[in-house]
Amino acid sequence: METEQAIREGRYFERIEGKKHTLKEAIERYLSEYPCDGMRRCHFKRWRGRIGETVLADISPVLINDIIKLWKEEPNDRGEIRQGSTLNRHITSLSCVFTAAVRDWGWTSKNPVRDVRRQKEPKGRIRFLSDEEREKLLTACKESDCPYLYLVVVLALSTGMRKAEILNLKWSEVDLTRGAIVLYKTKNKEPRRVAIRGLALELLKKHSAVRRLDTELLFPGELSPKNGRPFDIRKAWEAARGKAKLENFVFHDLRHSCASYLAMGGATLLEIAEVLGHKTLDMVRRYAHLAESHTAGVVERMNQRIFRGS
Repeated sequence: METEQAIREGRYFERIEGKKHTLKEAIERYLSEYPCDGMRRCHFKRWRGRIGETVLADISPVLINDIIKLWKEEPNDRGEIRQGSTLNRHITSLSCVFTAAVRDWGWTSKNPVRDVRRQKEPKGRIRFLSDEEREKLLTACKESDCPYLYLVVVLALSTGMRKAEILNLKWSEVDLTRGAIVLYKTKNKEPRRVAIRGLALELLKKHSAVRRLDTELLFPGELSPKNGRPFDIRKAWEAARGKAKLENFVFHDLRHSCASYLAMGGATLLEIAEVLGHKTLDMVRRYAHLAESHTAGVVERMNQRIFRGS
Protein backbone atom coordinates (compact mmCIF):
# COMPACT_ATOMS: atom_id res chain seq x y z
CA MET A 1 0.00 0.00 0.00
CA GLU A 2 2.80 2.40 0.89
CA THR A 3 4.53 1.70 -2.43
CA GLU A 4 1.30 2.22 -4.36
CA GLN A 5 0.69 5.48 -2.56
CA ALA A 6 4.25 6.62 -3.35
CA ILE A 7 3.74 5.77 -7.03
CA ARG A 8 0.48 7.73 -7.17
CA GLU A 9 2.17 10.74 -5.56
CA GLY A 10 5.20 10.53 -7.86
CA ARG A 11 7.65 9.81 -5.04
CA TYR A 12 8.49 6.20 -5.81
CA PHE A 13 10.82 6.62 -8.79
CA GLU A 14 12.43 9.67 -7.21
CA ARG A 15 13.28 7.57 -4.15
CA ILE A 16 14.61 4.77 -6.34
CA GLU A 17 17.06 7.27 -7.89
CA GLY A 18 18.08 8.43 -4.43
CA LYS A 19 18.87 4.82 -3.51
CA LYS A 20 21.45 4.54 -6.31
CA HIS A 21 23.94 7.10 -5.03
CA THR A 22 25.74 7.48 -1.71
CA LEU A 23 26.73 10.75 -0.09
CA LYS A 24 30.36 9.87 -0.79
CA GLU A 25 29.63 9.70 -4.52
CA ALA A 26 27.78 13.02 -4.39
CA ILE A 27 30.62 14.74 -2.54
CA GLU A 28 33.23 13.40 -4.97
CA ARG A 29 31.22 14.63 -7.95
CA TYR A 30 30.69 18.02 -6.30
CA LEU A 31 34.45 18.36 -5.72
CA SER A 32 35.13 17.56 -9.37
CA GLU A 33 32.64 20.12 -10.70
CA TYR A 34 32.70 23.03 -8.27
CA PRO A 35 35.57 25.09 -6.79
CA CYS A 36 36.01 24.44 -3.07
CA ASP A 37 38.42 25.92 -0.55
CA GLY A 38 40.30 23.91 2.08
CA MET A 39 37.70 24.54 4.76
CA ARG A 40 34.82 23.15 2.69
CA ARG A 41 36.93 20.11 1.80
CA CYS A 42 37.48 19.61 5.52
CA HIS A 43 33.71 19.73 6.09
CA PHE A 44 33.18 17.15 3.34
CA LYS A 45 35.82 14.87 4.89
CA ARG A 46 33.91 14.88 8.18
CA TRP A 47 30.56 14.18 6.50
CA ARG A 48 32.12 11.33 4.52
CA GLY A 49 33.53 9.88 7.71
CA ARG A 50 30.11 9.85 9.37
CA ILE A 51 27.60 8.99 6.65
CA GLY A 52 29.60 8.71 3.44
CA GLU A 53 28.27 5.23 2.64
CA THR A 54 24.64 6.23 3.30
CA VAL A 55 22.49 6.57 0.17
CA LEU A 56 20.98 9.99 -0.41
CA ALA A 57 17.41 8.74 0.03
CA ASP A 58 18.19 7.63 3.60
CA ILE A 59 19.69 10.91 4.76
CA SER A 60 17.03 12.71 6.74
CA PRO A 61 16.90 15.92 8.81
CA VAL A 62 16.78 13.72 11.93
CA LEU A 63 20.01 11.94 10.94
CA ILE A 64 21.76 15.22 10.18
CA ASN A 65 20.59 16.73 13.48
CA ASP A 66 21.92 13.70 15.39
CA ILE A 67 25.36 14.15 13.83
CA ILE A 68 25.38 17.88 14.56
CA LYS A 69 24.47 17.08 18.17
CA LEU A 70 27.43 14.70 18.42
CA TRP A 71 29.82 17.24 16.92
CA LYS A 72 28.48 19.88 19.28
CA GLU A 73 29.37 17.75 22.30
CA GLU A 74 32.74 16.36 21.20
CA PRO A 75 35.88 18.56 21.03
CA ASN A 76 37.63 19.37 17.77
CA ASP A 77 41.24 18.52 16.89
CA ARG A 78 42.47 21.33 19.15
CA GLY A 79 40.45 20.08 22.10
CA GLU A 80 37.93 22.92 21.82
CA ILE A 81 34.13 22.72 21.74
CA ARG A 82 32.78 23.55 18.29
CA GLN A 83 30.93 26.85 18.07
CA GLY A 84 27.51 27.27 16.46
CA SER A 85 29.06 29.16 13.55
CA THR A 86 31.41 26.23 12.81
CA LEU A 87 28.55 23.72 12.87
CA ASN A 88 26.46 25.96 10.61
CA ARG A 89 29.25 26.04 8.04
CA HIS A 90 29.29 22.23 8.06
CA ILE A 91 25.52 22.26 7.49
CA THR A 92 25.89 24.76 4.63
CA SER A 93 28.54 22.63 2.91
CA LEU A 94 26.28 19.58 3.05
CA SER A 95 23.37 21.62 1.71
CA CYS A 96 25.45 22.67 -1.30
CA VAL A 97 25.97 19.01 -2.24
CA PHE A 98 22.27 18.21 -1.97
CA THR A 99 21.33 21.31 -3.96
CA ALA A 100 23.55 20.13 -6.80
CA ALA A 101 22.20 16.58 -6.51
CA VAL A 102 18.62 17.89 -6.85
CA ARG A 103 18.98 20.65 -9.42
CA ASP A 104 21.92 19.57 -11.56
CA TRP A 105 22.18 15.78 -11.43
CA GLY A 106 18.65 14.53 -10.64
CA TRP A 107 20.07 12.13 -8.07
CA THR A 108 17.40 12.95 -5.47
CA SER A 109 14.25 15.03 -5.26
CA LYS A 110 14.70 16.82 -1.95
CA ASN A 111 17.36 18.61 0.06
CA PRO A 112 16.88 17.38 3.66
CA VAL A 113 19.24 20.04 4.98
CA ARG A 114 16.55 22.67 4.40
CA ASP A 115 14.63 21.22 7.34
CA VAL A 116 17.65 21.24 9.66
CA ARG A 117 17.57 23.95 12.29
CA ARG A 118 20.68 26.15 12.30
CA GLN A 119 22.69 26.49 15.49
CA LYS A 120 22.70 29.66 17.54
CA GLU A 121 25.72 31.82 16.86
CA PRO A 122 27.28 34.33 19.22
CA LYS A 123 26.63 37.97 18.41
CA GLY A 124 28.99 39.13 15.70
CA ARG A 125 32.35 39.91 17.23
CA ILE A 126 35.01 42.25 15.97
CA ARG A 127 38.54 40.95 16.20
CA PHE A 128 41.03 43.01 14.26
CA LEU A 129 44.80 43.19 14.26
CA SER A 130 46.61 45.86 16.22
CA ASP A 131 49.54 47.52 14.45
CA GLU A 132 51.99 45.31 16.35
CA GLU A 133 50.04 42.11 15.63
CA ARG A 134 49.76 43.01 11.96
CA GLU A 135 53.50 43.46 11.61
CA LYS A 136 54.21 40.18 13.40
CA LEU A 137 51.76 38.31 11.19
CA LEU A 138 53.07 39.79 7.95
CA THR A 139 56.63 38.96 8.96
CA ALA A 140 55.65 35.37 9.75
CA CYS A 141 53.82 35.07 6.41
CA LYS A 142 56.79 36.49 4.52
CA GLU A 143 59.06 33.89 6.16
CA SER A 144 56.66 31.01 5.44
CA ASP A 145 57.62 28.15 3.14
CA CYS A 146 54.32 28.65 1.34
CA PRO A 147 55.05 30.82 -1.73
CA TYR A 148 51.54 32.33 -1.75
CA LEU A 149 50.75 33.02 1.90
CA TYR A 150 52.18 36.54 2.15
CA LEU A 151 50.35 37.79 -0.95
CA VAL A 152 47.09 36.08 0.07
CA VAL A 153 47.15 37.72 3.53
CA VAL A 154 48.06 41.14 2.09
CA LEU A 155 45.13 40.87 -0.32
CA ALA A 156 42.78 39.90 2.52
CA LEU A 157 43.91 42.80 4.69
CA SER A 158 43.88 45.42 1.95
CA THR A 159 40.66 44.46 0.17
CA GLY A 160 38.48 42.58 2.68
CA MET A 161 38.03 39.70 0.23
CA ARG A 162 37.07 36.33 1.69
CA LYS A 163 39.57 33.48 1.64
CA ALA A 164 37.62 31.50 -0.97
CA GLU A 165 37.34 34.60 -3.19
CA ILE A 166 41.10 35.09 -3.08
CA LEU A 167 42.17 31.48 -3.53
CA ASN A 168 39.80 30.94 -6.47
CA LEU A 169 40.95 34.05 -8.33
CA LYS A 170 41.73 33.67 -12.03
CA TRP A 171 44.01 35.89 -14.09
CA SER A 172 41.11 36.76 -16.38
CA GLU A 173 39.51 38.50 -13.37
CA VAL A 174 42.57 40.64 -12.64
CA ASP A 175 43.26 43.98 -14.33
CA LEU A 176 46.76 45.06 -13.28
CA THR A 177 46.65 48.18 -15.45
CA ARG A 178 43.59 49.61 -13.71
CA GLY A 179 44.42 48.03 -10.38
CA ALA A 180 41.16 46.11 -10.06
CA ILE A 181 39.72 42.64 -9.62
CA VAL A 182 36.24 41.64 -10.73
CA LEU A 183 34.73 38.84 -8.63
CA TYR A 184 32.06 37.01 -10.60
CA LYS A 185 31.35 34.31 -8.00
CA THR A 186 30.51 35.93 -4.69
CA LYS A 187 28.56 34.95 -1.59
CA ASN A 188 25.58 37.16 -2.48
CA LYS A 189 25.66 35.95 -6.13
CA GLU A 190 26.38 39.44 -7.51
CA PRO A 191 29.63 40.46 -9.26
CA ARG A 192 31.84 42.80 -7.26
CA ARG A 193 34.66 45.08 -8.37
CA VAL A 194 37.57 45.25 -5.94
CA ALA A 195 40.17 48.01 -6.02
CA ILE A 196 43.80 46.90 -5.64
CA ARG A 197 46.27 49.54 -4.51
CA GLY A 198 49.66 49.97 -2.86
CA LEU A 199 51.57 46.92 -1.68
CA ALA A 200 48.88 44.49 -2.86
CA LEU A 201 49.10 45.76 -6.45
CA GLU A 202 52.88 45.77 -6.34
CA LEU A 203 52.98 42.15 -5.14
CA LEU A 204 50.39 41.08 -7.71
CA LYS A 205 52.47 42.53 -10.53
CA LYS A 206 55.52 40.63 -9.31
CA HIS A 207 53.43 37.48 -9.00
CA SER A 208 52.16 37.85 -12.56
CA ALA A 209 55.71 37.89 -13.87
CA VAL A 210 56.21 34.29 -12.72
CA ARG A 211 52.68 32.99 -13.29
CA ARG A 212 52.16 29.41 -14.37
CA LEU A 213 50.93 28.92 -17.91
CA ASP A 214 49.16 25.60 -17.31
CA THR A 215 46.37 27.13 -15.20
CA GLU A 216 44.24 30.26 -14.94
CA LEU A 217 44.44 30.22 -11.13
CA LEU A 218 46.56 32.80 -9.34
CA PHE A 219 47.25 30.35 -6.53
CA PRO A 220 47.20 26.87 -8.07
CA GLY A 221 47.52 23.72 -6.07
CA GLU A 222 46.64 20.30 -7.40
CA LEU A 223 45.97 20.36 -11.14
CA SER A 224 43.97 17.94 -13.26
CA PRO A 225 43.27 17.78 -17.01
CA LYS A 226 39.77 19.19 -16.44
CA ASN A 227 40.45 22.01 -14.03
CA GLY A 228 42.77 23.11 -11.29
CA ARG A 229 42.31 23.30 -7.57
CA PRO A 230 43.49 26.28 -5.55
CA PHE A 231 46.38 25.88 -3.15
CA ASP A 232 45.42 24.79 0.37
CA ILE A 233 47.06 27.37 2.66
CA ARG A 234 45.57 26.01 5.87
CA LYS A 235 48.74 24.48 7.36
CA ALA A 236 50.88 27.45 6.34
CA TRP A 237 48.34 29.87 7.81
CA GLU A 238 48.16 27.99 11.11
CA ALA A 239 51.95 27.97 11.34
CA ALA A 240 52.23 31.70 10.64
CA ARG A 241 49.45 32.52 13.10
CA GLY A 242 51.22 30.48 15.76
CA LYS A 243 54.56 32.10 15.03
CA ALA A 244 52.97 35.55 15.35
CA LYS A 245 51.39 34.42 18.66
CA LEU A 246 47.90 35.53 17.66
CA GLU A 247 45.18 34.40 20.02
CA ASN A 248 41.48 34.09 19.21
CA PHE A 249 42.14 34.97 15.57
CA VAL A 250 40.97 33.18 12.41
CA PHE A 251 41.56 33.94 8.75
CA HIS A 252 38.15 35.57 8.37
CA ASP A 253 39.23 38.15 10.96
CA LEU A 254 41.50 39.62 8.28
CA ARG A 255 38.26 40.76 6.62
CA HIS A 256 37.14 42.28 9.93
CA SER A 257 40.53 43.97 10.19
CA CYS A 258 40.14 45.55 6.75
CA ALA A 259 36.66 46.85 7.64
CA SER A 260 37.89 48.16 10.99
CA TYR A 261 40.80 50.00 9.38
CA LEU A 262 38.39 51.55 6.87
CA ALA A 263 36.09 52.70 9.69
CA MET A 264 38.95 54.18 11.69
CA GLY A 265 40.21 55.86 8.52
CA GLY A 266 36.94 57.74 8.11
CA ALA A 267 35.03 55.54 5.66
CA THR A 268 31.24 55.65 5.96
CA LEU A 269 29.23 52.50 6.62
CA LEU A 270 27.95 52.67 3.05
CA GLU A 271 31.52 52.77 1.73
CA ILE A 272 32.55 49.85 3.94
CA ALA A 273 29.55 47.84 2.76
CA GLU A 274 30.48 48.55 -0.85
CA VAL A 275 34.08 47.43 -0.31
CA LEU A 276 33.05 44.22 1.46
CA GLY A 277 30.22 43.49 -0.95
CA HIS A 278 27.32 43.63 1.53
CA LYS A 279 23.88 44.45 0.10
CA THR A 280 22.67 46.13 3.30
CA LEU A 281 24.24 48.06 6.16
CA ASP A 282 23.19 45.53 8.80
CA MET A 283 26.44 43.56 8.57
CA VAL A 284 28.68 46.63 8.84
CA ARG A 285 26.96 48.41 11.72
CA ARG A 286 29.27 46.54 14.09
CA TYR A 287 32.08 48.84 12.90
CA ALA A 288 30.14 52.04 13.56
CA HIS A 289 31.72 52.69 16.97
CA LEU A 290 35.19 52.62 15.41
CA ALA A 291 34.22 55.61 13.27
CA GLU A 292 32.93 57.69 16.20
CA SER A 293 35.84 60.13 16.12
CA HIS A 294 35.33 60.67 12.39
CA THR A 295 31.57 61.13 12.89
CA ALA A 296 32.16 63.59 15.72
CA GLY A 297 34.48 65.58 13.46
CA VAL A 298 31.83 65.75 10.73
CA VAL A 299 29.23 67.00 13.21
CA GLU A 300 31.65 69.56 14.66
CA ARG A 301 32.49 70.98 11.22
CA MET A 302 28.80 71.19 10.34
CA ASN A 303 28.00 73.07 13.56
CA GLN A 304 30.86 75.51 13.04
CA ARG A 305 29.61 76.26 9.55
CA ILE A 306 25.92 76.80 10.29
CA PHE A 307 26.38 78.66 13.58
CA ARG A 308 29.40 80.72 12.56
CA GLY A 309 27.57 84.06 12.86
CA SER A 310 25.57 83.29 16.00
